[in-house]
Amino acid sequence: MTAAEKAAVSKTSGKVLIVFYSWSGNTKGIAQEIQKQTGADMFEIRLVHPYSDDYSTVLMQAQEAQHKQERPEILDLPENLDKYDTILLGYPNWWASIPMPIASFLEKYDLSGKTVIPFCSHGGGRFGQSITAIAKLAPDSVIGKGLSIHYSGGASMPKDVTEWLKENGIK
Repeated sequence: MTAAEKAAVSKTSGKVLIVFYSWSGNTKGIAQEIQKQTGADMFEIRLVHPYSDDYSTVLMQAQEAQHKQERPEILDLPENLDKYDTILLGYPNWWASIPMPIASFLEKYDLSGKTVIPFCSHGGGRFGQSITAIAKLAPDSVIGKGLSIHYSGGASMPKDVTEWLKENGIK
């Protein structure tokens, strides 16, 4: 276990918030399983101007948004995150990184001193460069051990979530 992972485990004793963005529903299913196992509060990132429902179109939109480093506007953001010590941050791996709604969220809040623990759904790219992108946008937070789930995770997903929560010291 790295020093950062040890720090993350020691810091996860406070209040936990699950924050996620899901386009197809895969990440949402993982977030719901995490909430079922932890009872943590949950915030779904929804956009003022949502991406297309068409898969081919959303691929183009996501790639263009990354190239332009767009920051889409999020609906109903929490006023602050002061009462949370740990943020479980979920997203689909888009073009080997985070979707721009995650960047919008991370730039909205000062997560200094908080533990950010990523989880992502993917079609084969695992985390890509997403953890690096999160670390750059939340530079003064501790990044915990991430969980990558292939698509919706299948029958093993609940067990994978349980093991990941344990590794990060979350009950």
